Amino acid sequence: MRTQRALVRPRLDNAPARVHTLGVSDGKNVFRIARAGLHRFEEPCISGEGGSGTLFFSGCDMRCVFCQNYALSHRGAGLNVDGDDLVALMLHLEREGAENINLVTPTPWAERLIPILEEFKTRSQLPIVWNSSGCDSVQTLVKLQGLVDVWLPDFKYSDDALAVRYSAVKDCFSRSVAAVSEMRRQRPKDIFDDRGVMKEGVIVRHLVLPAATENTRGVLRAIADIDPDLFVSLMGQYFPTPAVADHPVLSRRITEEEYDEATDAFFAAGLHNGFSQELSSAVEDYVPDFDTDALAALIASLPRSRA
Repeated sequence: MRTQRALVRPRLDNAPARVHTLGVSDGKNVFRIARAGLHRFEEPCISGEGGSGTLFFSGCDMRCVFCQNYALSHRGAGLNVDGDDLVALMLHLEREGAENINLVTPTPWAERLIPILEEFKTRSQLPIVWNSSGCDSVQTLVKLQGLVDVWLPDFKYSDDALAVRYSAVKDCFSRSVAAVSEMRRQRPKDIFDDRGVMKEGVIVRHLVLPAATENTRGVLRAIADIDPDLFVSLMGQYFPTPAVADHPVLSRRITEEEYDEATDAFFAAGLHNGFSQELSSAVEDYVPDFDTDALAALIASLPRSRA
């Protein structure tokens, strides 16, 4: 996330030889990532003082036409690494001062990540953040129980037609409701340390889209129905990427009026825990740099995490 403040009434305040650069191996111990580094622009309780230790995975279970990480989600940019590399990167991020390990778009890799997270948990007490599209299957989430400390899902759509049109996903609303409900079941309490950094819990993100106020209202009502105490991150960071430069709706940023309507919908739904964004954050400057040469050099410099 970019600049953020708490939601309050009555209104929001404002490579080495084993690394390959082409293709994805069918091996069960191979992953494709595009970045490993500290990220300081997540929600304040995720970034903390040290930054969130992000690992950006290639691929996605959605195909959003407006995706700000298009090269990763659609084109598979990144490097292939094995499980030992992944654990070594997590431990490196911890040494760099990361507040947590933040797995970004991990859902396509979920089954393979289970033994990696189990291994990491024997070596570290850092929280694991699952930063996903929010359409994870409940079956997969159950397998991750006890391995994920902070769930950070998106909840993009209450309008299934919009989900198909913009993200090529069917039954998105019911899948999101089921996923967030399961995440809340696993982490029913939001726990923070004395610095305000989340150690366990759920934060649901919603990206406000142009001309989609009713979609936003439906999402916020659904979140409140799951648990009105859930933390919600109401994101105003949408900006049009080149892929939607000529789109009749998505080619513009959201307006102040649209974000104010989203804020009103937050409170009307009965929600009271959350974060907002300044609309000045809707710029490409905050998109991380996916430098695979630097990533390969970093991996080559790290000790193997295990034999």
